[in-house]
Amino acid sequence: METWEHLTRQQQQTARQMHSQFQQLPPERQQAVKNAIQALRAMPPDARQRAIQSGRFSQYSPQERDLLNGASQLPLAPTAPPQNNVPRPPRP
Repeated sequence: METWEHLTRQQQQTARQMHSQFQQLPPERQQAVKNAIQALRAMPPDARQRAIQSGRFSQYSPQERDLLNGASQLPLAPTAPPQNNVPRPPRP
């Protein structure tokens, strides 16, 4: 994954720890956190922290908010645009 290769060793370690915590969540909470991270990825980096602090994610547990906060600190790649199932030509 290209994004992973651009992370520092410390960021990679943080991401591994967050993934381990994420895996401990029940499946329905994993989906909720995943959706929230995708929403954060769609935001500019400076807006992510404001969104977390705004109370937008207050329905999440403290552990889940820690995951969101940790994810917001990593250089997240923007979400991919929705695919319309049209094949794309290979990149040169």
